[in-house]
Amino acid sequence: MKVVIAGAGAVGTHLSKLLSTENHDCVLIDDDEERLSDMDSQYDLMAVNASPTSIQALKDAGVGSADLFVGVTRHESRNITACILAHALGAKKTVARIDNYEYLSPQNQPFFKNLGIDSLIYPEVLAAMDITNGLKLSWVRQRWDVHDGALVLLGIKLRETAEILDQPLKDLCGPDDPYHVVAIKRGGETIIPGGLDRLQVLDLAYFMTTKEYIPYIRKIVGKEHYEDVQNVIIMGGGKTAVRAAITIPDYMNVKIIERSAERCERLNQLLTRGDAMVIHGDGRDLTLLKEENIKNTQAFVALTGNAETNILACLTAKKLGVRKTVAMVENLDYVSMAESLDIGTIINKKTVAASHIFQMMLNADVRNMRSLMMVDSDVAEFVAAEGSRVTKKPVKALGMPSGVTIGGLVRNGKGILVNGNTQIEAGDSVMVFCHEHRLNVVEKYFKKQGFF
Repeated sequence: MKVVIAGAGAVGTHLSKLLSTENHDCVLIDDDEERLSDMDSQYDLMAVNASPTSIQALKDAGVGSADLFVGVTRHESRNITACILAHALGAKKTVARIDNYEYLSPQNQPFFKNLGIDSLIYPEVLAAMDITNGLKLSWVRQRWDVHDGALVLLGIKLRETAEILDQPLKDLCGPDDPYHVVAIKRGGETIIPGGLDRLQVLDLAYFMTTKEYIPYIRKIVGKEHYEDVQNVIIMGGGKTAVRAAITIPDYMNVKIIERSAERCERLNQLLTRGDAMVIHGDGRDLTLLKEENIKNTQAFVALTGNAETNILACLTAKKLGVRKTVAMVENLDYVSMAESLDIGTIINKKTVAASHIFQMMLNADVRNMRSLMMVDSDVAEFVAAEGSRVTKKPVKALGMPSGVTIGGLVRNGKGILVNGNTQIEAGDSVMVFCHEHRLNVVEKYFKKQGFF
């Protein structure tokens, strides 16, 4: 597949690196030569130093034969313009990064489609959704709902209080049990578990279940003593903080601590419905945190633009008694360090945005997709096509590649956990967990026969 990416910023370079390892024909365009420095020599891609809105530059980059064009420069208007031009020059699909929430309204989608823009991404909104989902369950590191909770994926750090430790998974996750363990992160290793594997203390385990069994999962992992989140402190008042404050449930009380007085004034203009209390100060100031009742705060969310600051702030909050901490870590080099320090939930806008874009590259019907940084894996919702390979045999006879687990499916709105004897039917929404980003290998199982 040929992909042309306009913008060598954080999202563009991260996506380029991912695609270059997947053997795609990738072109990266940017008018800042320094941003492109060493990209084409270190990765299997072509770097073009030119304006992404230059028609000639787009032609030279081969946009006319591109399967996907991605506009992810820092400027929304340039992304939209570049996508319009790319579509007119022959690109099959286009996606533009934006920072205007109004554009995401469903009623505006036909407007952008008519302009030649197939999809819009607002990374801060996507990150805020992940934060909000995580806050709803104080004892969960990561949560992803499918079909309004018909299926739920929960990432949970296991402590000594878990009652399911040191037992073969075949004794815990049988055909009639209400959950499957689809992946385990143990130290620096990711394990796609089999029936003889056992859960251990400090494992980060990913459970696939249905919404009604979430309380049961909470019990068996020994997290019933965790307080539900009522009070939230957010450090940093950027775009992600604004979107999070607006989407956090009304029963939670939110405070945003922001160092810039000017930004505080802007926050008070944006948050007009009492979404949050805005406080001018430094979220690392212990005296201020104590004044703002940190000891009665169940969640601390650090969203400044500095990964080190966010990590240290979360460590401070944990020492002051906060159980649930969330850190924005944009530098991927710091992710493993944050995990080793037992920072709770780690948010990275680059990987969130890249998941959305990568989904558009798959030829099968993929409704949703998430990249799970902690386990170097993807989870995606594939819809089984009529006559597709996945509908021909029971799951145990499909010959799925190693590192791939089918955790569950949704049929007629009902979540069903999958076992080896399950027969997938056309139209089923199937949750596939895939280690080391091999979804392009898996998709052939879900397409109509004759296309693989």
